[in-house]
Formats: sequence, structure tokens, C-alpha cells
Amino acid sequence: MPEVATVYTDGACRGNPGPGGWGVLIDAADGIEELYGGEPQTTNNRMELIAAIRALEFFTDGQPIEIHTDSQYVKNGITTWMKGWKRNGWMTASKKPVKNRELWEELDQLATSRTVSWHWVKGHAGHPGNERADELANRAIDEL
Repeated sequence: MPEVATVYTDGACRGNPGPGGWGVLIDAADGIEELYGGEPQTTNNRMELIAAIRALEFFTDGQPIEIHTDSQYVKNGITTWMKGWKRNGWMTASKKPVKNRELWEELDQLATSRTVSWHWVKGHAGHPGNERADELANRAIDEL
């Protein structure tokens, strides 16, 4: 079994909506990788989801992955809420359409085809991996 890759993801937005960025720090057996990107008009939740999507897209070889996110939205969505959304035709418990459905569907497809565990970390609390992912997300906004 390959060594587990440790991944930190983060999204940022200046204004919500507004210019946004996502950042990914990957610590795998073959080294450290940093990924980031942004969009001129988006939301924080979309950037959090895209960070997780880009992280999973990076792995194509069956590598076990631990994703650490400071987004309760991402962590709870993928581990808890999604089952109900699918069962209810992509409607929330309050009978409203799930926001960012296309991103949730993409994340779900990627996550189910890989070995992924999801972990929440408190944001802006001095955790080096999370802080670096945040820096990358903000760099993406600065470079728009």
C-alpha cells in the first residue's frame, strides 16, 4: 500500500461574491507540490470546493489521500449532507436546490474513485499546512 499523501486545501474570497482564489498544499512521498488558481467573480464556498477538486485531480494512481480543510461546508457536505441531497434529488433539507451542485457532483465523482479521508482543521489557528494553503489561495487573488 502506498504511503498516504497529506493534503491541505483552502479557498479565499475578497467580497463574497468577489475575486476568489484556491490553494492546495500536497505532501506526498515524492515531495511537496503547491497548486493554486482563482476566478475574478466567485464565492468563498466555490473556491473551497474547487481547491478540494483540484487536489483530488492531482492523484491518478490509487494513492491514499488525507484531505485537511478548514471548511465545514466541504467536510460536512462530502461526508454527511451529500447522501441526503442525492436521495432528495439534489434538494436541501429545506427543499431548496443545493448550491454549487455541479461542483459537488464533480467532487463526489473524484472522491468515490479514490481512497480519501476528510479532516477538518481550525482555520487561521497557526496550523502550517492550512496557513500555506491560505497563502496560496490569497496569492491567486493577488495574481488575477
